[in-house]
Amino acid sequence: MSSSANEKVVVGVIGTAGRGLGALMTEAATFEDVTIGAVCDVYEPHLEKAVAFTDGKAKAYHDFRDLIDNPEIDAVFVATPPHWHPLVAIAAMEAGKDVYCEKPMCRFPVEGRLMTDAAARHERITQVGTQIHATENYRKCVDIVRSGALGRISSVTSFTTMNDDSEGLGHPENSLPPVGLDWEMWLGPAPEVPFNIGRFRDGMHRYFKDYVDSWLHELGPHIIELPYWALELPCPISAAAIGGRFATDSIADVPDTMNVLWEYPDKTVTFQLLQSNSFHFGVGTPHKGRHNGIIFHGKEGTLTIVNYGIPEVLDRDGNVVEGAEYPESVPPSPGQLREFIDSVKSREECSCSFANQLPMHTAMNLAHLSLALGRQLRWDETKWEVVGDPEAQRCITPEYRAPWKLPTA
Repeated sequence: MSSSANEKVVVGVIGTAGRGLGALMTEAATFEDVTIGAVCDVYEPHLEKAVAFTDGKAKAYHDFRDLIDNPEIDAVFVATPPHWHPLVAIAAMEAGKDVYCEKPMCRFPVEGRLMTDAAARHERITQVGTQIHATENYRKCVDIVRSGALGRISSVTSFTTMNDDSEGLGHPENSLPPVGLDWEMWLGPAPEVPFNIGRFRDGMHRYFKDYVDSWLHELGPHIIELPYWALELPCPISAAAIGGRFATDSIADVPDTMNVLWEYPDKTVTFQLLQSNSFHFGVGTPHKGRHNGIIFHGKEGTLTIVNYGIPEVLDRDGNVVEGAEYPESVPPSPGQLREFIDSVKSREECSCSFANQLPMHTAMNLAHLSLALGRQLRWDETKWEVVGDPEAQRCITPEYRAPWKLPTA
């Protein structure tokens, strides 16, 4: 890609439902230096809608491999369900494309490592679509934490609660796929199952382990990212998770209740999911919908941020600190997608590159593995292995359905 500021970036969009068209294509269309040159989807109605959005100018593809072989494409937006992210992103980088990938970037530690290695080897610009990272409120939290005003931080607590019985998913019967859907390709590396509208409609794949694992992968990249960013955390030295489906009733199989504890050399980080109701733990204002919060516990004070809103600082006695000024430690963001386009041109690393996001995603991946195996896992970041647990070590690499497989290097 030319570094010329006037050069247009030609992008291909892989996965045109949900965020593909509704967010990424819509925003990219406002950039004068971006052309949407190609779109790809395995469901014909989604593909037709995406082509129509470009006034028929974008080339349409059924198979992402054909899109990334197009030499006119400079970069791709990966907006498929998460189980496809690593394979699509790595193939695109091997084909010389820069990659903007929706979160989560990966579901297994080895996937994330291979994605990061591919970006470095092929000198590709990457960005994970954790758009909350670009907000002024999150940057203010980072400023406060890094100012030292809270003193030494020993723990970060985070939670997501929601009044949600799988968003009315219910118990639909298996059926034939709708006309125009290549169900086999939609599944790709995931286990073979009959078509069920519950897995396919309106982004409901987020309620099935085969595609996303849990709400920790779905919302965690927005929530856990703040302590990772503000504290510059490495991979955890241990991860433990418990939970299950205790409160909701549908064909979904992701946990509706989940508690996670990550251990670091001088602090802990926790995440709690409660899908049964949206109780706010006394932080922020109660409301009916989804509620999330992050609490930094320092020796001299506490910082809270609720629903990505304005951060609040309390002193050791729990009194709100008013009017305090904190030095800026991070510059304002032009926006997550805009930053990616700018970096494609300048070749400067994005703030949420695969390399920068790898420790956090590894932490989330290990939590899911701990939940599946029913035990705490200790992690050696240097060796990239689960310590003293051969079974868990085998599980950090996914088993893809043939013929799909990860590259070996």
